[in-house]
Amino acid sequence: MTKPPPLPGDPLAPLARPLLLTRATLVLERLARAFWPLFTFLAFAFAALAFGLGRLIPPDSLGAAAGVAIFAVIVLGAPGVRRFRWPRRADVVARLDRTLTGRPLAALTDTLALGAADPASKALWAVHRGRMVAAAAAARAPGPDPDLAPRDPFALRLSALTAVAMALIFGNPAAVLSPLSPPGAAVAAMGPAWEGWAEPPRYTGKPALYLNGFEGDDLYLPEGTRLAFRFYGAPGAVPFDETVSSPAALPDTEENATVQRHDFVAERAGVIKIGGPMGRVFQVIVLSDTAPEVELPALAERRADGKMAQPFHAMDDYGVIRGQARITLDMAALDRRYGLTVAPEPRDDLVFDLPLPITGSRADFTEILVEDVSQHAWANLPVKLTLQVEDGRGQIGASGAKALELPGRRFFDPRAAALIELRRDLLWSRENAPRAAQVLRALLNRSEDLFPAPEMVEILRGVVEQLETASLTAEARDSVAKLLWDMAELLEDGGLADALAAMQQAQERLSEAIRNGASKDEIAKLMEDLKEATDRYLQMLAERGQQEEGPQFGQQQESQRITGDQIQQLMDEIQKLMEEGRMAEAQALLDQLARMMENMRVTQGQGGAGDQPGGQTMQDLGETLREQQDLSDEAFRQMQRPPPGLGQGGQGQNAPEMQPEGQDGPGAEDPGADLADRQRALRRELERQKGLMPRLGGEAAEAGRDALDEAGRAMDEAEQALRDGALGRALDGQADAIEALREGMRRLGQAFAEERGERRQGEGNLGQQRDGDATGGQGARQMPRDPLGRAVGEGSRIGSDSNLLQGEDVYRRARDLLEEIRRRTAERQRPEAERDYLRRLLDNFGPR
Repeated sequence: MTKPPPLPGDPLAPLARPLLLTRATLVLERLARAFWPLFTFLAFAFAALAFGLGRLIPPDSLGAAAGVAIFAVIVLGAPGVRRFRWPRRADVVARLDRTLTGRPLAALTDTLALGAADPASKALWAVHRGRMVAAAAAARAPGPDPDLAPRDPFALRLSALTAVAMALIFGNPAAVLSPLSPPGAAVAAMGPAWEGWAEPPRYTGKPALYLNGFEGDDLYLPEGTRLAFRFYGAPGAVPFDETVSSPAALPDTEENATVQRHDFVAERAGVIKIGGPMGRVFQVIVLSDTAPEVELPALAERRADGKMAQPFHAMDDYGVIRGQARITLDMAALDRRYGLTVAPEPRDDLVFDLPLPITGSRADFTEILVEDVSQHAWANLPVKLTLQVEDGRGQIGASGAKALELPGRRFFDPRAAALIELRRDLLWSRENAPRAAQVLRALLNRSEDLFPAPEMVEILRGVVEQLETASLTAEARDSVAKLLWDMAELLEDGGLADALAAMQQAQERLSEAIRNGASKDEIAKLMEDLKEATDRYLQMLAERGQQEEGPQFGQQQESQRITGDQIQQLMDEIQKLMEEGRMAEAQALLDQLARMMENMRVTQGQGGAGDQPGGQTMQDLGETLREQQDLSDEAFRQMQRPPPGLGQGGQGQNAPEMQPEGQDGPGAEDPGADLADRQRALRRELERQKGLMPRLGGEAAEAGRDALDEAGRAMDEAEQALRDGALGRALDGQADAIEALREGMRRLGQAFAEERGERRQGEGNLGQQRDGDATGGQGARQMPRDPLGRAVGEGSRIGSDSNLLQGEDVYRRARDLLEEIRRRTAERQRPEAERDYLRRLLDNFGPR
């Protein structure tokens, strides 16, 4: 066995450095445990002084404050002095030895107690000590572990350290060394300094600028931006000049005379000059804030439900914050007859808040003001509409006063219309009460067949008694007006509502029969009931559509045309599926039928001939075209009919061609007299329609009028040919008239579309297919139809046979349509029926 090396006199001499560091660790631990309250107090004091506590203490109280601080130091430090003990060598060795495995340091300082004279024992001891020396060579000084958590349960020491860190970062540590000096002395010692900020008005949405960190010399600031500067040091130490405020103001000096502030508002372009070593020169460009603008792209429309829909377009530099619509009665344009002859009772103007976008920019937007004013006294009377919008700076922009008829619900039932007119007269002035009572008495005379329910008659008699009282109060007048409105609605909508309810009930009964497995006979009976209810509802819809003549104000929309034959085919398919036992498919088709009829109910009253400019004109021209085609067909049949006295075969077949034009056979009657009279009536009707046409400008309108003039001349030639008995020449003239009518309608349709601002895709719907038949009646193109299968003119077309998504980017167009439907669905001011219809569109055609 190798003999271990001899140990030096001090076995711990090689560990002098670890022992020294361990002693330092022990000193720090004992100092922390003894004086942590004092250190915590001093840290809080340092942070307070760095943040300017010295400036808050009055000069005559500084001595007392210093005495309190010294007393706190003595109180907190004295216990620590008593508890602190300098670490001994044994403490140091024991602390370092605890960090090693096997306590080698204790082994090195031990001596052999037994067997000191035994050579074997000495050798074994020497080997052991050698191993301990090797283990002690790995000794490293431990880190401090003051273990203050049990002594500081509230963690005050940590709060003090946080305060010191904040003071070093954000405070002025130099103030701790001289707490009695003036607060600006430290800053002044480093030379004069300044800070500046530019804060635009909040409504602009622009961020504030820290001018010290701003790069560049050109400052573009919105009008009304507030500028704030702070100058540190003696007054006047930092030269300052500006020309952007009006009038320019001098800096304001704070009480301590070492910090000056200068706040002003940028009102014009100019220069801001700051002198000194850190000086800057800013060229300020003020961006003017113009007043907001609002305009009316179109006058208010009357929707199908009678509500007013007024589109408007508002603009502002930074955004509109509010707006109002004011409606005043236009007395100058009022037709003062009947109940309007008396002076009206005073009424406040109608004022509505304009809707603003919930999301998105309010700097440039288009919205629609939707309000229900049908029950107001001014409904359907001339008014003036003015819109006002306001921006964040308080500037007002207004549209010019626009004259219009205040849109309100119209009543087409004569009884309902009479009650609404009496209601309007009462709301106009209570002086009309005697006249209204007299008219009501006239209505109630022999009223058995006039009103559908006896209760209505009794209610109206009660109204007459109220109107004939000596004094009619405003509250009583309003109560009477409410009764008249409810009765007018009942008279107007009662029949249609009953037909709709009966149809829906028949659909529900059929659905119940499908679910419960009804027999074929039961299904056939229920299908018959559904067909009758649907036919009755469609008939009432058609009658209502015929009553609603004249301009209809409502939102225009393209919709699929549905004919009565298609509805019948759908019902036949439902019955066939049920007879085959395919109940699930039958139920799906029945649901489709219900949605179809509901959509017809929603769109009823929209898209009619009068909805669009020129719709009635195009409808009348279409009717004239069909009558001309019928007349041409009859003339053609007349030409093929053999003359009297000739058989149906042989030579008689060619007799009409062989007979000289203008000559009749012996004793024959003139075949064209009646046709000529009808042709003249058609020509006069065309002249009347031309006189009633709106005056349109543009190339298309001029070409349309020329084509109608050509049609009139062709009708004149056809009439003369019919009177002369020249049926062949008459057919040629009629064919020319038909062709000219088609061309005129096509060009006028383009002109009306241009006036509406709509884009035509391809050529017009009329005149696209020309049969070239000289008879003018064979192969004529069928006119477009409305949802009920009725033929209408192009100007009133509500459907389209063409691809509405023509173009390269059809997917973008489809996405835009989907987003528009979603936007309208989210508008709470829209009618619930319309929103429900839009939701069904999203359910059926939206992305899955």
